[in-house]
This record gives sequence, C-alpha cells and structure tokens, in this order.
Amino acid sequence: MGMGAPSGGGGGGGRGGRRRGGHRGGAISEINVTPLVDVMLVLLIIFMVAAPMMTVGVPVDLPETQAKALNSETQPITISVKNDGQVFLQETPIPAEEIAAKLEAIATTGYNERIFVRGDATAPYGVIADVMARIQGAGYKNIGLVTQEKKGP
Repeated sequence: MGMGAPSGGGGGGGRGGRRRGGHRGGAISEINVTPLVDVMLVLLIIFMVAAPMMTVGVPVDLPETQAKALNSETQPITISVKNDGQVFLQETPIPAEEIAAKLEAIATTGYNERIFVRGDATAPYGVIADVMARIQGAGYKNIGLVTQEKKGP
C-alpha cells in the first residue's frame, strides 16, 4: 500500500500534467493533406463525368440514321444549323456569308481540317445545303454530316 500511482489532478508533476498530448489548444503548424487529396479526387471525378455533357452548346434535334459513331483524336470544327435556319460556328451564331472567312481564321491544319455539319432534323434543307456549299467553296474537302444513331429496329 505504500506505492500508488500519482494522481492526475494537479500541477505539472508526473505524467498527468498538461503537456501529455503535445500542443493542446495552440495553433497546429502542420497541414493535414489527406482530406485535401480526398476532396480533390472527388472534384476530379465530378468534372470527368460532367465534362462530356457540356461539349454540345447548341441544342439541335439531329436526325437518326443507321451509321455508327466515328473515332476522333482531335476536336473537329462544328457548324450547327437550328430548325429556324440560324447558323452557329462551334457555339457562336454567325451569318452564312461569313462561314468561309471564319473557317480560314480558326482552322489549324489548313484545308484538311475536319468540319462537321450538325443540321436539325426539321431545318430547311436549302440552308444546310447552302452551308455545305460555302464550306466546300472555301476549299475544305473533309466535311461530314452529324446524325444520331437510330435506336431499335
């Protein structure tokens, strides 16, 4: 009975004092990186999932065909024609007369640049044909029409 553990309720003597856990109540000068990495990974996954949904800026009701999707390494130039005949280069509305000049300004590989024409299923055929003729008249030969793959038989 002569040996007993020191009681922790007192001054700074023994092991039961204030300094047992390090700096309590003071500022911690170390950065905990694990929560930061967790948050960044979650944000990365969210942006990876959301990015493909944000690629098409002009809402166009594409016609359905039996053609399969093309593999593309680079982002092509896209010209969209809405159902009211309005023409867009990428996501910017432009007059049909300026198509050739704008294409020459933004093309990176010259006249071999791939150009996709997205025409609404209810757009006037004459407007789409005029747009394609202006592209071809400017010297571009790699022109494609974009459609949706038909679902079902």
